[in-house]
Amino acid sequence: MLSRHLQLSEKPNLAIVGAGAFGEFCIPHLRRFFSIRLCDPRRDLDEVSKAHRVDTVDLATAAKQDVVLLAVPLRHLRSVAKAIAPHLRPGSLVVDVCSVKVKPLAILEEELPLSVSIIGTHPLFGPQSGRNGIAGLRIAICPARGRRSRMVERFLRGKLKLDVMRVTAEEHDRQMAYVQGLTHLITRIVVTMDMPPLEHTTATFSHLNTMVGMVRHDSDELFRTIIADNPFTDNVMQSFVKATKDVLQSFDVSSGKGALP
Repeated sequence: MLSRHLQLSEKPNLAIVGAGAFGEFCIPHLRRFFSIRLCDPRRDLDEVSKAHRVDTVDLATAAKQDVVLLAVPLRHLRSVAKAIAPHLRPGSLVVDVCSVKVKPLAILEEELPLSVSIIGTHPLFGPQSGRNGIAGLRIAICPARGRRSRMVERFLRGKLKLDVMRVTAEEHDRQMAYVQGLTHLITRIVVTMDMPPLEHTTATFSHLNTMVGMVRHDSDELFRTIIADNPFTDNVMQSFVKATKDVLQSFDVSSGKGALP
């Protein structure tokens, strides 16, 4: 059992399924506490394995570890869940790190056996924002099945020094529709504008550039998940578009005459 393993000197086994940007980012932070196996059938793992000195395994072997961390795109989550389900050991823990929580947790609860615990997490940071360390950064945790959530919270707080927020999947997605939805939408718009280099900038503009720089290299897959797979994002996007139109219509740019009373 994971709780017993954590009390012993021997490290519990943890498999990271998905060696994308975030999956690889997790390795150095978790290897102090776990014996890590890496699995990603869609990527050649030779360089990653050598760089981080971790073993690579197939999906069936990954599923047999004490903890299985799923760092795969949402659109692949169901197929991965179906593939690992027959190989999961009773009492093991499955954790996902998707940026939305309602859909992935529903998928995992549907596809995985009742004998395993399921916890949804959303690290509110990534390779860019966490490049100088993750201590003090925030992570949301959404318990779904089993009694492991308090233990996981203690690990995240005590070992990784993260600021843990316990929240339901619905409330998480409702807030992230604003927090991430607007941030990534505005960033994509600014990047698409392809602005020239600017010398005479304000502090406010510098803050905007910092925000853009932190997420501009996030994948299209992540952007799609944040915008399209959050059940609450559509209303936020519609509100944003309406508010933008209202602001622009409040001032007639072509005539220079405002609509203010």
